[in-house]
Amino acid sequence: MFKTIKNDLPASIVVFFVALPLCLGIALASGAPLFSGLIAGIIGGIVVGGLSGSKVGVSGPAAGLAAIVLTAIGTLGGYENFLVAVVLGGAIQILFGVLKAGVIGYYFPSSVIKGMLTGIGIIIILKQIPNFFGYDEESAWDLEFFEIDGGNTFSELFSMLGNIQPGAALIGFISLILIILWDKVLSKKSRIFELIQGPFVVVVLGIIFFIVTQNHELLSIGKKHMVSVPIPDSATDFLSQFSFPNFTAIANVDVWITAFTIALVASLETLLCVEASDKIDPDKNVTPTNRELLAQGTGNMISGLIGGLPITQVIVRSSANIQSGGKSKLSTILHGLLLLVSVILIPRLLNMIPLSVLASILLVVGYKLAKPSLFKKMYELGWKQWIPFIVTVVGIVFTDLLFGICLGLMVGVVVILLKSYQNSHFLHIEDKSNGKHKIKMTLAEEVTFFNKGAILKELDNLPRDTYLELDLIKTRYLDHDIIEILEDFLFKAKERNIDIKLVSKRGIVENPSSFIKFFNERPKSKLSLS
Repeated sequence: MFKTIKNDLPASIVVFFVALPLCLGIALASGAPLFSGLIAGIIGGIVVGGLSGSKVGVSGPAAGLAAIVLTAIGTLGGYENFLVAVVLGGAIQILFGVLKAGVIGYYFPSSVIKGMLTGIGIIIILKQIPNFFGYDEESAWDLEFFEIDGGNTFSELFSMLGNIQPGAALIGFISLILIILWDKVLSKKSRIFELIQGPFVVVVLGIIFFIVTQNHELLSIGKKHMVSVPIPDSATDFLSQFSFPNFTAIANVDVWITAFTIALVASLETLLCVEASDKIDPDKNVTPTNRELLAQGTGNMISGLIGGLPITQVIVRSSANIQSGGKSKLSTILHGLLLLVSVILIPRLLNMIPLSVLASILLVVGYKLAKPSLFKKMYELGWKQWIPFIVTVVGIVFTDLLFGICLGLMVGVVVILLKSYQNSHFLHIEDKSNGKHKIKMTLAEEVTFFNKGAILKELDNLPRDTYLELDLIKTRYLDHDIIEILEDFLFKAKERNIDIKLVSKRGIVENPSSFIKFFNERPKSKLSLS
């Protein structure tokens, strides 16, 4: 993985600046010690990043668990009792991995996954706008529509209008403009602007702005609008920030209920994030989902043992990693090391970073997840893709992540059942090697997104130097998700020297340049081949 360090090091710095406020903010929203969020971020980067099979996924404390954590701490009688549930939840996740439960992640249609990415992008933008203008930083980490403090996403925006902090807003605008300029113009001018990332530059600029204006009557930025990392006075004070589980509470039934809830929600969020990260990964890597559950479970056990929040793979950090050019798990591990080193050595310097600067970074991340062009593209794919997509987006924005996903999934299932029936004989593998690695794959008459997992697995297991004959003669109905899988596979096929012979009623093609173009989508969400 060190072969791509020139890509991973700059990406890790960007992910670090995205993760730092998220770790602190989620801990704040969860009613947990601030240091617990940093512990989860460090473990998510170093431990989970090292054990995971994902090259671009980044793990840490998840906003989707904040409400569960806040409620559980009160119900279980204290944070130390809650930590027992985190440890047990990690053990249950490991059991999920052993039982191969990771396959669940393959059964979410791409329209829902894209809706999830877009919905989270919109939520990030809406929640970070108050921070950007220097108002109510606590709401930025509460990603549900109805917030813990009684307000909602839009009420915070209206409240912000009369409480704009000039200094925070000014450096926020300067940072946002510089990041966009760096990304769109400067990075194309010279290699140095690719190696030094724009977010790093604006953070340095933000620190300088804070120092220069701290005594200015109008432009000085208040303490509550700055990063707030705990500052220990000594090594003893630093170690005292760690909390440890009270295992005498293990007999409490509520602890086990909380543990199972954490394991279930954290596993589901992780699998959704894995699917989404793989979807936007330009290198089209396929993450082994069962290994991911084992890694997440191990991370949660360690995090719980030393006082950290529950961990999941998180799309905000993962997308920032991908957008910044991260190529291997090294960027994930390095971001965890940066968190560890910085909270030990330079906490005072970190506390000079205005939250509005970090908000500008997150606004760019959110926009790239929710580009207007994606709405147009999904609409053009037809109503069978558009409806699950837009229902997921609206559900996430106006409720929360999991409820929005469930809404989109239910609509997606209804749509697919209206069009096709389940065919268990969707794929036939025939080895015709005779020493030449010749494989014939025959698809059935009806192939839907329910079949994604098996097809992905078979394609991923093809050995190098294979001659693959893909027979679609009998296929009358091919889901758009399957076409996307085949399209993504073309990239891997070139890398592994796999030749493809496509046989269908539309003709025979050797090594097609694009499956989408071959099937002449107009485009539609489902393709009839008859």
